Amino acid sequence: MAVRARAPGKIILAGEHAVVHGSTAVAASIDLYTYVSLSFPPHSDNDGMLKFHMKDAHLELCWPVDRIKEVLSELGRQIPSSPASCSPEALKLIAALVEEQNIPEANYSLAGGVSAFLWLYTSIQGYKPAKVVITSELPLGAGLGSSAAVCVSLSAAFVALSDSVNLDRSHQGWSMFGENELELVNKWAFEGEKIIHGRPSGIDNTVSTYGNMIKFRSGELTCLKSNTSLKMLITNTKVGRNTKALVASVSERTVRHPNAMASVFKAVDSISNEVAEIIQSPSHDESAVSEKEEKVGELMEMNQGLLQCMGVSHASIETVLRTTLKYNLATKLTGAGGGGCVLTLLPTLLSGTLVDKVIAELEACGFQCLIAGIGGKGLEISFDSSS
Repeated sequence: MAVRARAPGKIILAGEHAVVHGSTAVAASIDLYTYVSLSFPPHSDNDGMLKFHMKDAHLELCWPVDRIKEVLSELGRQIPSSPASCSPEALKLIAALVEEQNIPEANYSLAGGVSAFLWLYTSIQGYKPAKVVITSELPLGAGLGSSAAVCVSLSAAFVALSDSVNLDRSHQGWSMFGENELELVNKWAFEGEKIIHGRPSGIDNTVSTYGNMIKFRSGELTCLKSNTSLKMLITNTKVGRNTKALVASVSERTVRHPNAMASVFKAVDSISNEVAEIIQSPSHDESAVSEKEEKVGELMEMNQGLLQCMGVSHASIETVLRTTLKYNLATKLTGAGGGGCVLTLLPTLLSGTLVDKVIAELEACGFQCLIAGIGGKGLEISFDSSS
């Protein structure tokens, strides 16, 4: 028996940075996925190894399961149905197992993800030989929730073949977990995210698990039901950014200009709530769809102006803005800013020829362009009983 799981990335439609200061943010899944396959070797091929292959990074790692058990067994057996945090002591032991692999320096940024994999696998599956393969349509470290999609799809694959859930493994094709299983996977994925990021908000793994859209304010997540089909051009500027430093710079600006920044955050809050209302309102005909897209585009432009007020834009982002403005398209950064990814709304009636021209101009600047539907499916799984 083998299983595949796929989990989507995410974008922030409105509210980044301001959410740290009490405003509302709206996040949505995108139809670009991370895929995980888990298979256990037949008894005759059992070499006692846990193999982990990150195909896009060309990174293949393996550990004798006896070695993993030797290092981690003193921690005690985790309960798959009760997600637990990785203690500092456990993290040190796992880090030692990762270091033994001598990961090349070019891939060392992936060490946190490898640690999350080891914690999730041993906590849910124990010390069994297996092969785990990851592939992804999401660029790494670009603010599209790639690490959360990895943690969600890993957790889903491990949970699906555990004794903690009762699933129909004869179903053909992609299927969804039930509500209880989704909640369990989301909790495990959040524990993986904590290993990678320290103190994540929980937004990324929740969107990746449940799909569609969520509103987030002061630690409270609300799932939204979208009645609006939006399509975005996502431009990856390929400019790395320091999220922690950008968040700190907004906080410093808030200390220097408390009244002005309070007004900025209040305006962002209004924009996020209006975006949420629009995407949940029904669309009766083509003219209603166009009107909703126009309103969302205007709100995106307003949000971008406020993000510029916060000081988190970047020369690469401004290049994307200038390029898309020539074609009268609404654009805003998504995530931390300072580089990363930029969203451009693609209206339903926009011609494919014009989209091709925009993409050609952006790619000529050295950027990567992806087209994605917004607010679609969340986590899905597929079983292969022949393996």
